[in-house]
This record gives sequence, C-alpha cells and structure tokens, in this order.
Amino acid sequence: KQWYQRRVRAGARGGFGRGGSRGGGRGRGRGRGNRTGRGGGDSKEWYPCTKLGRLVKDGMIKKIEEIYLFSLPIKEAEIIDFFLGSKLKDEVLKIMPVQKQTRAGQRTRFKAFVAIGDYDGHIGLGVKCSKEVATAIRGAIILAKLSVIPVRRGYWGNKIGMPHTVPCKVTGKCGSVLVRLVPAPRGTGLVSAPVPKKLLNMAGFEDCYTCATGQTATLGNFAKATFAAIAATYAYLTPDMWSPTVFTNSPYQEYTDYLAKPFVKQPKKEVKY
Repeated sequence: KQWYQRRVRAGARGGFGRGGSRGGGRGRGRGRGNRTGRGGGDSKEWYPCTKLGRLVKDGMIKKIEEIYLFSLPIKEAEIIDFFLGSKLKDEVLKIMPVQKQTRAGQRTRFKAFVAIGDYDGHIGLGVKCSKEVATAIRGAIILAKLSVIPVRRGYWGNKIGMPHTVPCKVTGKCGSVLVRLVPAPRGTGLVSAPVPKKLLNMAGFEDCYTCATGQTATLGNFAKATFAAIAATYAYLTPDMWSPTVFTNSPYQEYTDYLAKPFVKQPKKEVKY
C-alpha cells in the first residue's frame, strides 16, 4: 500500500523524480520561456553603440564610400542597412551539418553560407554555425552585412559606356581553392561555375572569365576564394589612380567635438489618435 501511495504521489508530479516538471513549466530543459532575441524584441528603433553608428544615424556621414575611404571598421549591421538597405539582396549558398564528437555522442550543428549584394558594386559574404538552421541563416546575414566591401569595375578595351568587367586580372585563394578573374569583352557574360557566378552577379559584373584550381567541390572555400578575388580589385594601384592624393580629416577627427558630447536616447513620441 505504501508503495502504491508513493507511485500516486510521483505520478502527480509527472513521473518519478522531477522529470515531468523539468524547467518549471517553462519549456523543455533549460528553456527560458518567451524571451525575446537580441536587440530587445519587436523594437525597430536603432540605438547606435559605436561612434561610427552615431555619425551615420545623425547624418554626419552621407555616403558609405566615406567609411571605406578612411578604412573605418563597421561593427553594426544597421550601418549597412542605413545606406544600402532597400537595394541589398541576400542568397543562401549552402547549409551543411557539422558534427563534434562528445562523450555523449555527436553534437550536430548547422553551418550557413550567405552572400549579400546590391548588384551595383557592393558585396558581402557571411558564414555562421548554430544549433538551428534559422538562427544560422540570421547570423550569417548579419556577418555578411558587416563584411560588405566595395567592388571596382573596369573595361576590357575602350572605355565606352559603363564599366562592365574586372579592371585587371585578380586572384583569390582559400584552402586549396584558387580563383582567377580575367577581364572579358562586352557581351561575353559570366563564364564561371555556379558559385562564383552568383557572387560576381551580386557584385555587379556583367562580363568575366574565371579560372579555378583546387578542390572546388568544397563550396565554402570556393565562395571565400571568389570573395577574396573580388576584394582584390581595389588592391591594385593602376595608372589612372596616380593623381596626387588630397588628404582630409577622418570623420572621427572632423566631428570630434560632436562625439565628445554624451549620447542620449531620444524618448519615443506618442501618437494620439
């Protein structure tokens, strides 16, 4: 009889021990109920955390090229959204499971590769690993925005019309994969494998020859090598850029008095109906 009473009391708790009510009704395991994600949930308001973010939000920096001119590190994805938000398009290149061996077995996580670009001279590549696919994609998009770079375009022959191809032969490497981009005449199109073709198209190139060596089946390294080659277009100092450089103050130097003032969050305005 005592044994039966113990069973009944344990059943009221949801089985033996505390297994049935683990987490106190907050979900499974160490869940925390209805917690909102990073950034405070549904709030769309952007409160800058960096000096660069303050200058961008308050209109001191008018174009994203001013940031690239002084090589200022971008630490907030909202800065990219501020300048290129409506033009940016993202594409998931690949989602692959990766495993780690633990004492309890394997721990599987998902790795997402995301490319982002405006098809007009800006491109970024992000890689993120997470326990859930949606979280990995979301994180990869943020990292892709933080890695957005300017792309230099040029001509194959005469400088007629808008730039359409790479300005010179450029090379990028990641792991064993080496990607070479070669200028092509107008009308050629993108002569490339599917992965570099997506990146070149997002960067705004219309014509380009490509050459790849190494283990190109490794999509992550293939994409990174192509991204490195695209980034190298601004690494060459060609004769048309030999004009004397007129140095100016960086935005931090120019607006130092403004940045010295403490940043105060503006209260939200209540709309009365």
